[in-house]
Amino acid sequence: MNKENYRIQKAYSPQARFKNQNVEPEFWKKKKLEELSKKEWELLCDGCGKCCLNKLECKGKIYFTNAHCRFLNPKNCLCRIYQNRFDVVKDCRDIDIKAIREKPRWLPKTCAYLLLDNGQDLPSWHPLITGKASSVIEAGISLKHRPVVSESEVEDYEDYIVDWEDL
Repeated sequence: MNKENYRIQKAYSPQARFKNQNVEPEFWKKKKLEELSKKEWELLCDGCGKCCLNKLECKGKIYFTNAHCRFLNPKNCLCRIYQNRFDVVKDCRDIDIKAIREKPRWLPKTCAYLLLDNGQDLPSWHPLITGKASSVIEAGISLKHRPVVSESEVEDYEDYIVDWEDL
C-alpha cells in the first residue's frame, strides 16, 4: 500500500453532517432502506463507533470485543480514514443492505439500519431526531467514555470480549 492511503483525514465536526441536510424530513419513515439515497443512508448512521469494534465468531455466534479498529478515534467515534477505509483496512465491512440482513448479526442492537429494517423507529437520542450529533454521546450509546483499546494493543481478542447491553 502506498502512503497516500494512510493519510489521516482532517478533523471535522460531527455536527457538520446534520447541518443543511437538504433531505426530506423524516425520510426514514417514508422510504425503505433500499430506496435511500447515499446521503440519506449516511445520515442514518448515528456515529456511535460500535461497528468499528472487533468481533469474534464462534459456532455461529458473534462476540463483541472492546478492541476497536486502529483508525477509529474513540474521542469522537469517527474513522480517521473514512474515505479510504476499504482500501486500507481489508476486513473493514461496508454497511450495506446485505450487511444489515446478514446472520449472525454483527452490528449493535442500537444500529439505526437494523432498527428500521425490523420495523422500529429511530430512538429518541438519534441525531436525526435531536438535530445534534452529540446526542448519541449524551445518551451513553457511543464508544466515548467506554473502556476501549486499540486493536494495535491486543494480542488475544478473547481477553477483550464484552457483554454490553446495547451490543
